[in-house]
Amino acid sequence: MQSSGTALRVVHEPVPGFDLAAAEHAAGDFLRALGISLDSESLRGTPGRMARAYAELFTPRAFDLTTFPNDEGYDELVLARGIPVRSVCEHHLLPFIGVAHVGYLPGERILGLSKLARVVEHFACRPQVQERLTKQIAGWLGDQLSPKGVGVVIEAEHTCMTLRGVRATGSSTVTSTLMGTLREDARSRQEFFSLTGVNA
Repeated sequence: MQSSGTALRVVHEPVPGFDLAAAEHAAGDFLRALGISLDSESLRGTPGRMARAYAELFTPRAFDLTTFPNDEGYDELVLARGIPVRSVCEHHLLPFIGVAHVGYLPGERILGLSKLARVVEHFACRPQVQERLTKQIAGWLGDQLSPKGVGVVIEAEHTCMTLRGVRATGSSTVTSTLMGTLREDARSRQEFFSLTGVNA
């Protein structure tokens, strides 16, 4: 039996001029400029590992955004909680790690649930700020699904804040974006925040 769903192929556009060899060379220069000798056996391969690690962080996996007709007319909140988020702060190129809670009120179509996590990854795999990331996820789902409402909350620890500078160990940052009914209707908004475990 064939699926009645439709799929949009989502592929992250490659960074123009992506050059792993040049990145490895630059990583070596960067470490030596900070006084780190690369002569030892354990550090000799570090520039290459650094280049490959950042290439992986900046390359999301392609996926099919599969949607299905909302034949049952389901009009209650659909929420995926605790989706892992990993991204890199664009100001210091240090990681921030946490979870996203992504929900929507369906319109004419519903989304394959795993795709909510795929959309989070798609926008997280680039130098980011958490505020923009939150809005990009919500805006894209709004554009693709035309739902009655979209809500996104991200809770993350930023290592640029916990490992350096103020060194605020244990601190986390919470951002949210609400659209449509989840923004305009107080009861719907409260339900969303209650289910995410975030105090509105």
